[in-house]
Amino acid sequence: MQRTARADAISKVKALMAEYGLTAADLAHRAGDGVKKAAGTKVAAKYRDPASGQTWSGRGLKPKWLQTQLAAGRALIDFAI
Repeated sequence: MQRTARADAISKVKALMAEYGLTAADLAHRAGDGVKKAAGTKVAAKYRDPASGQTWSGRGLKPKWLQTQLAAGRALIDFAI
């Protein structure tokens, strides 16, 4: 039963490849190849601590200096650059 299902699937794939003129190399090509992501690039800072000059980009966890200031009642907008 599984062999016949597999054989049917292979024949369907071969038929589609023939219909669209695809090769095995075309199947190996993944979508998005050639588009490189900027992994590890720095993001501009959006917030700065006026006392220490430390900055935060707004991504990830809030730094301790900002958490402390927010807990003390200050607003995030107070630290915007």
